[in-house]
Amino acid sequence: MLTSLAFIFLLGMLLGSIFTKLRLPSLLGMLLTGIILGPYVLNLIDESILGISTDLRQLALVIILTRAGLSLDLKELKKVGRSAILMCFVPASFEIVATIILAPILLNISVLSAAIMGSVIAAVSPAVVVPRMLKLMEKGYGTDKGIPQLIMAGASVDDVFVIVLFTSFTSLANGGKISYLRFAGIPLSIMLGIVVGGVVGIAFGLFFKKVHIRDSAKVILLLSASFLLVALEKALSETIPFSGLLAVMAVGVVTLHYNPVLAERLSAKYSRLWVAAEILLFVLVGATVDLRFAVAAGGKTVLLLLVVLCVRMLGVFCCLLGTKLSWRERAFCMIAYIPKATVQAAIGGIPLAMGLPCGQIVLTVAVLSILITAPLGALGVDVTYKSFLKKSRKAAKPL
Repeated sequence: MLTSLAFIFLLGMLLGSIFTKLRLPSLLGMLLTGIILGPYVLNLIDESILGISTDLRQLALVIILTRAGLSLDLKELKKVGRSAILMCFVPASFEIVATIILAPILLNISVLSAAIMGSVIAAVSPAVVVPRMLKLMEKGYGTDKGIPQLIMAGASVDDVFVIVLFTSFTSLANGGKISYLRFAGIPLSIMLGIVVGGVVGIAFGLFFKKVHIRDSAKVILLLSASFLLVALEKALSETIPFSGLLAVMAVGVVTLHYNPVLAERLSAKYSRLWVAAEILLFVLVGATVDLRFAVAAGGKTVLLLLVVLCVRMLGVFCCLLGTKLSWRERAFCMIAYIPKATVQAAIGGIPLAMGLPCGQIVLTVAVLSILITAPLGALGVDVTYKSFLKKSRKAAKPL
């Protein structure tokens, strides 16, 4: 295991830095590292690490979402309140509907199989989007209109909506029925996640005021609480809808609201943790990519992905109607909502494992969506933010 971790971090850092020097997103180098070291090429990652890959990727998400919460000012988010809510489900809905219409025509699959495929590829990747929005907030780009906050909040909730749809569609394909209670549970899951996370954040705020400990110890306590919140989601999954990752983010938001100075210090600690977590996350995502599926995919599969991606961007545009954003700012939001990675890596293989007839093609499309959209979206954000967004005079302090 230690040898595998050494390969992951050393090669991940090396290729990440090479891509950075080429003025490309470093995550491309990390994804490539995972593909090279993964079981489908050199097979140099120990099975014990691959066995807990999902948990390790979730650990990285906890770190970046907590950091996002510690930077997400509610006052700024209120500027785009309606649009932020719409961004949580409208773009994904557009993409799923487009897949349901086009996939049976292009790939000769059933409507239900197309619905499963759409729910797999429709989720935006917080792991790709959130770090970039935090970077923009630190530099002050788009913050006057709350653009990074809008994208960050929407991307964090988007996954909850999509995963509920995926669970419902796969259940139906397995001979079950669509449970309307699951759909009713989406807003409840979001609200409970926010409320529980808010309560935990307030409790930590009161505790930290009375008990003076080092910031490093506070980070350990927050991480432990975050892990318990994620575990609580799994424990309640069959009874009460609850979003653990949203609760994690809410802890950070409440901390910032009641104690901005502490939030700034903790955010700096989390940004250092993210240096290692980012490498681990994207290398392990890359390790799930089987290039044989990508090679076997025909031009129609790529065409399907590109068309539904355009429809998704149209969905983002509709969410922004009636706002004060300029055309360039709206275009930036559309680009920022392109990347997919973590959810697709997590659930792309489930239909195949369930023995569903569409399992192979769904996994192929999931792999392609990662290979196409993660680099495209990350590069699009990195290239356009300086020209598409206005820089605030009051940029946040670099962490």
